[in-house]
Amino acid sequence: MTDPPFDDAAMRRDVRRVAGLLGATLVRQEGQEVLDLVERVRSGSREDRAATSALLDNLDVYASTRLVRAFVAYFRLANVTEQVHRIRALRSARPQGGWLAVAATTVGEAGVSGTRLAELAAEVEVRPVFTAHPTEAARRTILGHLRTVAELLDTDPGPRTDRRLAEVIELLWLTDDLRVAQPDPVDEARNAVYYFDELSRSVVGAVLSEWHDTLREAGVEIADTSRPLTFGSWIGGDRDGNPNVTPDVTLEVIRLQHDHGVRHALAAIDGLGQNLALSSRHVSISEELGESLRADLSALPDLAERYLRLNAEEPYRLKTACIRQKLIHTQRRISVQGPHVQGRDYRDGRGLLADLTVMRDSLMANHGELVARGQLADLIRDISCWGLHLATLDIREHADAHHAVVAALFDRLGEPYESLTRSQKRQLLADELDSRRPLAPPDPGLNEANARTYDVFNVIRNVQQDFGHEVVESYIVSMTRGAEDVLAAVVLAREAGLVDVHSQSACIGFVPLLETVSELKLADRVLDDLLSVPAYRRIVAARGDVQEVMLGYSDSNKEAGITTSQWEIHQAQRRILEVARGHGARVVFFHGRGGTVGRGGGPTHDAILSLPAGTLNGAIKLTEQGEVISDKYGLAVLARGNLELMMAAALEATVLHTTSELQPADEDRWYSTMSTVSEHALTAYRQLVDHPNLPSYFMSSSPVDQLSSLRLGSRPSRRPDGGGSDLQGLRAIPWVFGWTQSRQIVPGWYGVGSGIQAAREAGLERDLMDMRHGWRFFSTFLSNIEMTLVKTDLGIARRYVDVLVAPDQQSIFDSVEAEHRRTVEQILWVTGQTELLEGAPVLRRTLSVRSSYLTPIHDLQVSLLKRVRSAVGPPDLELERALLFTINGIAAGLRNTG
Repeated sequence: MTDPPFDDAAMRRDVRRVAGLLGATLVRQEGQEVLDLVERVRSGSREDRAATSALLDNLDVYASTRLVRAFVAYFRLANVTEQVHRIRALRSARPQGGWLAVAATTVGEAGVSGTRLAELAAEVEVRPVFTAHPTEAARRTILGHLRTVAELLDTDPGPRTDRRLAEVIELLWLTDDLRVAQPDPVDEARNAVYYFDELSRSVVGAVLSEWHDTLREAGVEIADTSRPLTFGSWIGGDRDGNPNVTPDVTLEVIRLQHDHGVRHALAAIDGLGQNLALSSRHVSISEELGESLRADLSALPDLAERYLRLNAEEPYRLKTACIRQKLIHTQRRISVQGPHVQGRDYRDGRGLLADLTVMRDSLMANHGELVARGQLADLIRDISCWGLHLATLDIREHADAHHAVVAALFDRLGEPYESLTRSQKRQLLADELDSRRPLAPPDPGLNEANARTYDVFNVIRNVQQDFGHEVVESYIVSMTRGAEDVLAAVVLAREAGLVDVHSQSACIGFVPLLETVSELKLADRVLDDLLSVPAYRRIVAARGDVQEVMLGYSDSNKEAGITTSQWEIHQAQRRILEVARGHGARVVFFHGRGGTVGRGGGPTHDAILSLPAGTLNGAIKLTEQGEVISDKYGLAVLARGNLELMMAAALEATVLHTTSELQPADEDRWYSTMSTVSEHALTAYRQLVDHPNLPSYFMSSSPVDQLSSLRLGSRPSRRPDGGGSDLQGLRAIPWVFGWTQSRQIVPGWYGVGSGIQAAREAGLERDLMDMRHGWRFFSTFLSNIEMTLVKTDLGIARRYVDVLVAPDQQSIFDSVEAEHRRTVEQILWVTGQTELLEGAPVLRRTLSVRSSYLTPIHDLQVSLLKRVRSAVGPPDLELERALLFTINGIAAGLRNTG
């Protein structure tokens, strides 16, 4: 890991600049004594931590709240300042032609023919999928202010800029950090749409233009209607364990996205119409465009007369006026929930694309090639990406929910279901899928929970009829343990008319989500059993012989630790690929990555290039969660760089990584070595998480019990069947959140040291060193672990344990310290460094400075946790509020939550 080309001195100057303006705000708003307290605590945390801790213990709640808010504000300003300098670093480091040009050059140097490149590039389909997992601790209002700060820092400094900065920083201080009410799924969808709106304004169009230009320069022409980049969302569709996501909510979110999608299309059409004042005195039009105009004018009698009068000799502008009128009708139809009328409005983006394509073809045939390849081509690419729906909504539900509905339907017919074995259920469901009888009457008489599961399939059918099939494409089955778990969902989809095996039609695809290590180990068998069902195989054929498979990083990590989780996912992909090929199907992998390393996070470009050879055969989906969304997509330049890198990696992996980068002998040996590392890492991790006192230790040494009060998201932190103190029911996100807040960050590194040490003791040192230099998977894994180790601070964690954990449970921390020490030693050995991040001194120093500011917030959090837990009588709401501010502050300081 090496530093990007940061101007470190300039960045520190800007940090001091915003910190000074913040200090002035504190004096104006709160008085000099608050700024003095901040400085006293900041310096004291370095020079005399014991005295500072005592000071914090005795602070009243009001002073504690103002103090921690000041540190939170500082971190947010420091973060956005770093982002601005990351932007400058990206600009200076960006190669000629961009990152896509680098990938194209790499492909060209490998001797790939133009024909082969064209064939493979046409298959590239990258889809970031935004989710509403509760890991974003900052409100959108605050994110908007921080965006303004970034824009101001990126302009020339001067008195006017400083006055505006001071104003925005004051707004930040006067804005409440905490949400008044917990967001519901529609609120979360509005937050995602905010990012989609920003991306659609300038970022995505530039990326798509660069994609086409880069390939054209390489001698490859890609259709403007190709879709190398699209977006997805789970928000409003992820039902697993979230009772707030009802069928009505799903419908409301889809309408919300369409409202914004149509607005985006209207703005684009207005811009096009302003420029296409091409006179029929100078250009001709195609017969097809003429027929299209006549049909539009017949179907649109309400088109304003002035368009007919003013554009009588401007056929292209008149066509854009007709398109605009159809979009207005579409907007009205969505608002009143009316039916689609062919010719008067658009059901989906395909109708709009058809109109735009007619215009383009006419221009191409009538001396308007430059115009056709310019703004009009850009618009066609843009609509191909966004459609009118902005993002395709995935639906997810737990496997048990489908079995419960199917059982009720079979029981109604007097056919037992619950008592069947898994293999018997599989056979029964396969037979049912192949039959022609309806399993359910029009009103199946289900209980409330089962009706909600059943009704979502009807919602999918209805929204596809109203808005087109792109609005929902995938139905994800959580906790898939066998083929029967997927088949149960398929049978319910058949009842709603979404699939018909006899006519070989399938309006949606079905996606097994493999989340635990046991599921990952059985991944090939699950897929083989599924594709061996003739009726299901016909459904896959109807979907273009494409089978999507989702891999869950979070639950596998929580269960088995980071080493085994990542290794089992890596191996599962290879086995799944072979099974799919054996059945003549193409597999698309959906990577359920979280924001932190413990949940599969890390640089996306590196992650894509470290995938097993052949597994990225064009298409890839990956989740974007929590603070990752604001960090990667909050500023336009960063968003563009991230999307370019993602697509560049997808192109390179699709074209060049079709076969293993490893020699066969190395591959067999290194896989065996990695399995040894994983086996011993798993043993060490399970010894920790199976300790009978770990649940109490974890809850005591972290503020995870306060998460529900923070109102981060609509999803409960526990699964419906999760116990109150048992870790089994705790979701992976609060699991990582809790460990991170106390700076133990166990999910991001625990067990790695034991695994590497065991491999070394088994005589595999040479293999480990060779793997570090010759295997991208292993080097990326080590790099992510190294970053997590630097963010871990067991000196801070020790205070949580000493003050909050019962003495008879504190020995668990001894195990954490021992494994941390072992992991640092082994990482340094295998990377050949004398200290972590040795090759990135600026980054190391930045994290060190950040940690020194975090120390007093941690100390204050410990003090407040102690007070909250020892309080008697009714809850002290102001005390709990101050505690929540510390949670926000630590999240802001580490730039990671869950």
